[in-house]
Amino acid sequence: MTVGFALCGSFCTYEKVFPVMEALAAQYRLIPIFSQAACTTDSRFGTAPEHLARAAQICGTQPLCTVAEVEPIGPKKLLDALIIAPCTGNTLAKLAHSIADSPVTMAAKSHLRNGRPVLIAVSTNDALAGAAENIGKLLVKKHYYFVPFGQDDPRNKPTSMVADFTKIPQALTKALAGEQLQPILL
Repeated sequence: MTVGFALCGSFCTYEKVFPVMEALAAQYRLIPIFSQAACTTDSRFGTAPEHLARAAQICGTQPLCTVAEVEPIGPKKLLDALIIAPCTGNTLAKLAHSIADSPVTMAAKSHLRNGRPVLIAVSTNDALAGAAENIGKLLVKKHYYFVPFGQDDPRNKPTSMVADFTKIPQALTKALAGEQLQPILL
């Protein structure tokens, strides 16, 4: 089974995401996909080249970083499932409105043409504000599934929510069976 593993620019979550990627790589063939921000942005959580190299080492293949590289995913039926972890508010908005102008959103659009699951692991500071509407839209769209998520720092970031990345393998198993792992909200 081949699974796409897309990373967006929530760099603070990468230390939780990469171990899950490693665990899944032991079970599945993984194709890493990076958003434009993830491909090019250095942050206090590491440099883009470090993150790209880590994903390549885990997955055994170079990450896809352009719209042109991911577009064949659908026509060639390259993936059985696509995981977006972390999925930022920006990417949530684009997915909710069918905008495919980045490597991650084009990968999702291309993959969805085959009626296969897209698993979203939310990581956004405005999940209970501006991004809430987009989360709601995706909850009812066919073939979208969520990794359970909850508030990560209610006192200091009251509208922020982050997926429990450790639940990605369990959520993936359910999504492949056409089911949503419950509960969605933690």
